[in-house]
Amino acid sequence: MSIKKQFLKTKPQANVTFQLGAETAPEASQVTLVGDFNNWNESATEMKKLKSGAFKATVKLETGKEYQFRYLIDGKVWENDWEADKYVPNNFSFEDNSVVAL
Repeated sequence: MSIKKQFLKTKPQANVTFQLGAETAPEASQVTLVGDFNNWNESATEMKKLKSGAFKATVKLETGKEYQFRYLIDGKVWENDWEADKYVPNNFSFEDNSVVAL
């Protein structure tokens, strides 16, 4: 798992690339990136499966904010990114949400 941030020089935005490693979901056929930035829509940001078996997605986000997110594997299993900037309690379960800070 990893998060790569590329800040834009001309706008208060960043291209943020999220990657879920193959070892986290070796049998997964679909992973979606779900968070504040897409209103927690479970189908809005489908991640692309790479030849390595990892899943990857890049989203453009406004800088100066923090965004909560999680990965949804095959529409059933929620996973955090353990390289996130921090974690906050989830209001719907006893788990935490990952946070990316820009």
